[in-house]
Amino acid sequence: MRSIVILGAGELGGALARQLAAKNVASRIVIVDEARTVAEGKALDIRQASPIDGYHAEVVGSSDESTVVGADAIVLADRTSGSAAEWQGDLGLALVQRVAYLNPGAMIVCAGAMQVELVERGVREAGMHRARLFGSAAEGLRSAIVAMTALEAGCNPSEVSLIVIGRPPNEIIVPWDEAAIGGRRATVVLSAASVARLDGRLPRLWPPGPLTLASAAARLLAVADRRGRDGLSVFVATPRDVGEAGRVAMMPVTVGPAGVVQLLAPTLSTRDRVRLDTVLRR
Repeated sequence: MRSIVILGAGELGGALARQLAAKNVASRIVIVDEARTVAEGKALDIRQASPIDGYHAEVVGSSDESTVVGADAIVLADRTSGSAAEWQGDLGLALVQRVAYLNPGAMIVCAGAMQVELVERGVREAGMHRARLFGSAAEGLRSAIVAMTALEAGCNPSEVSLIVIGRPPNEIIVPWDEAAIGGRRATVVLSAASVARLDGRLPRLWPPGPLTLASAAARLLAVADRRGRDGLSVFVATPRDVGEAGRVAMMPVTVGPAGVVQLLAPTLSTRDRVRLDTVLRR
């Protein structure tokens, strides 16, 4: 990508800018916050680390929202001030509308854990296309579940493959029949008691911390840039044939430079299908 704009220079926004620069995902990264000196200070810190870590991205700070013009991707993160640091509610919706007007082509990624409603309102109230506005925090939750499952199974997290669907914190669904550990079905490797124990812990994994959220957003943007076929978990508005039109839930998707390319309909047991249908039709 040529340019990524991060709206918010809070803990999440700063961590995301650092990860994007280190991964060389974009040649230019702009951190935007009304506290311009904070945004500029974080950008300077990241630039000064570049000779040590060997990345070459141009990182700048600004207080001007119009920097989103021409960007390949726009990320809503967290502000440095305010009672609710993550962009959300009416202020978040107004911001989505402004940046969508300024840049009608870029995908808008909501990186925060508290922005599920913002994605839903953006699609339902602001008329945003569901492929263009979505949230990356679901991938952070999936990563946490992978790590916890690896501990339970006594293996490396790289050996665990699973998806997460539903809506946190109380309707987090892991289709264990489709999950794999070391190339074997997870329900073969794990006992029924282990699966029940893992399911019982899922609500306590929400919300992920800012570093995990930053990693999730950075991975999504990196995959989108290379048009990867990796399945990622995102908060996305579902189409009418999946659930109530516009209802946002965690679902596996593929992404490209313009946003969500395809929703990957998972194979679910009868129990999981009923649980997901309940979430999508509320």
